[in-house]
Amino acid sequence: MLMPKRTKFRKQMKGKNRGISTRGFTLSFGDYGLKAVTRGQISSKEIEAARKAISGETKRGGKVWIRLFPDKPVTKKPLEVRMGKGKGEVDHYAAVIKPGKILFEISGVERAIAKEAFTKAAAKLSVLTKFISKDDI
Repeated sequence: MLMPKRTKFRKQMKGKNRGISTRGFTLSFGDYGLKAVTRGQISSKEIEAARKAISGETKRGGKVWIRLFPDKPVTKKPLEVRMGKGKGEVDHYAAVIKPGKILFEISGVERAIAKEAFTKAAAKLSVLTKFISKDDI
């Protein structure tokens, strides 16, 4: 699973997720892409599951680019622990997603195969997505 090699600080505050994506909102590498429509956080487990779904559907053909990285630590307290006593330990890492962000790109496969692969990958993600291509732009 993806995670940062090291971070300056172990824990982060939640922060706000407002606005639309100002970077990474156009296709840069591939012919087809999966674009986020809603906002949220995608964990490293979801990214890995989506990547496996894409590579399985394309039968390892073509090239896949992952355009997001889970660099935000998400903390969680253990079950049945009372309030207080500080912040919980880091549970997993997540990527903060704003609407318009390109999540995955693919090239070297036919449109129908790419669309089916991204449909299966979208089922693994916690944000709503849409299929885009360079032809449509």
